[in-house]
Amino acid sequence: MTKKIVVTGIGASSPLGGTAPESWTALLEGVSGAHTLEYDWVERYELPVTFAAEAVVRPEAVLERPVAKRLDPASQFALIAAKEAWADAGSPEVDPERLGVDFATGIGGIWTLLDAWDVLREKGPRRVLPMTVPMLMPNAAAGNLSLHFGARAFARTVASACASSTESIVNAVEHLRDGLADIVIAGGTESAIHPITMASFSSMQALSKRNDDPAHASRPGSIDRDGFVMGEGAGALILETEEHAKARGAKIYAEIAGGGVTADSYHITANDPEGVGAARAVRLALEEADASIDDVTHINAHATSTPVGDPNEYQALKVVFGDRIDEIPVSATKASTGHLLGGTGALEAIFTVLALRDRVAPPTINLTTQDPAVPFALAGAPVELGAGPQLAISNSFGFGGHNAVVAIRSV
Repeated sequence: MTKKIVVTGIGASSPLGGTAPESWTALLEGVSGAHTLEYDWVERYELPVTFAAEAVVRPEAVLERPVAKRLDPASQFALIAAKEAWADAGSPEVDPERLGVDFATGIGGIWTLLDAWDVLREKGPRRVLPMTVPMLMPNAAAGNLSLHFGARAFARTVASACASSTESIVNAVEHLRDGLADIVIAGGTESAIHPITMASFSSMQALSKRNDDPAHASRPGSIDRDGFVMGEGAGALILETEEHAKARGAKIYAEIAGGGVTADSYHITANDPEGVGAARAVRLALEEADASIDDVTHINAHATSTPVGDPNEYQALKVVFGDRIDEIPVSATKASTGHLLGGTGALEAIFTVLALRDRVAPPTINLTTQDPAVPFALAGAPVELGAGPQLAISNSFGFGGHNAVVAIRSV
């Protein structure tokens, strides 16, 4: 019999709040996390985009200074979210060799890397900090979580762009079902609101340029969308087998019922316009959940607010669900949070878990005139999901042609 994998703890540091509950409340209230960036480097480098969705609570306000100094901001956010999730799960007692970490990032310690490069150029090699490499490496978040929580089963990192943390959740489920651990700390993190990434995404014409109206810049599904908004933060979920959770009397939020990971093999930045790979990832997730398309009651869409990406996602889901896709309540939560890159899938999985718990699909803000090419059932206000069993999917698609989908079932 296939082991059921359940969520027993959640934690987040996001552009909407310093915790998962605060982020969820702000999401339901239609808050936008985007604002003008108040840094001298915005003007110094004449950046064409001057706003982003920064995490509301800065890490230095939460972490002790000696701890924060040894971590890149991406790892700082990861530790904050994971500590919240662990406490939320009841700080379970577990054999260290039965505790694992599956934690992702899309870019890693970019602030550490480029700050060190500036030091090298301006002050010479002797002034480069010895902790530079351990802070910038993509596996730093997973490694530091392993150290903090004493997780010795494994500490694994996925770096699959914007699909990263959803893929880590899928991997965590597989590792639990394979008996490699009893509990896994899963999720992802990103802190890449940096001049180089802002400039690069701008050059790609990927970012919204609504500098005069940041709060309304991310508008997935709207005909006048012009790009995504950079976000930052982390999301963490405590996953364990249902048997283990019940044995210790843990509260259970939801079941991670299935997952699907595929690749487009189409283009390094653009997703397949026919949605073949994305559709297959959805089907794999539903197949693993032993569910049909008629069981799905809610979708958290990847929906970045880019002119090309939103229609391609609709096409992929149309392939799977047929005409029913126009009826399923869909939430495009990046309208509120911006795009957390490698951290986005974990945050959206948390939102999906809470949507099923509270039986409500969160709103999609900033929806003006809906694009006929993206006729999702989006709503500017929360939508009641009703009573009875609920099954939702959360989608993440990333540069490199990475597709990752999780299917989440109510309990």
